[in-house]
Amino acid sequence: MNVIGIVGWKNCGKTTLASALIRELSGRGFTVNSIKHAHHKVDVDQPGTDSYHHRESGAREVILAGGQRFAIMHELRGAEEPTLDELLARLGPCDWVVVEGFKTHSHPKIEVHRRECAKAPLYPNDASIIAVAADYAADFAGPGFDLNDVPGIADFILGPKKSLAQENH
Repeated sequence: MNVIGIVGWKNCGKTTLASALIRELSGRGFTVNSIKHAHHKVDVDQPGTDSYHHRESGAREVILAGGQRFAIMHELRGAEEPTLDELLARLGPCDWVVVEGFKTHSHPKIEVHRRECAKAPLYPNDASIIAVAADYAADFAGPGFDLNDVPGIADFILGPKKSLAQENH
């Protein structure tokens, strides 16, 4: 499995780029999974639902399954937050994993930065940032992309293997 991270400061466009990159890679025939890191308390379940009652009653994991999808909710119950490597190990088979966040992990990352962002770019202090996507010409020694050049960013991370469709012809 190949991993590419999308990192940057809040409200700089990480989710927009991650979603567009997932769409682009999927459109080229690759199977793509994603991991989104959230620093705040996050809950995908709603109070009052049966699955919520199961978790509140003490279940460590609850699988909510339906005809279109299933979700696994895992309560840490005081345990440490899992590492990115532990989360990657739980994913099903895929060609690519797009990771949004986990900026302190050492996986290959593309930094998203905007001119109006009040915070300085991360790339001067992070050797695992392999490219920058910005709305200005970033002073980055490696590849730089316009934020909207999703096909170019996909070409960059794929290298010579541009699509499964090309591979199968």
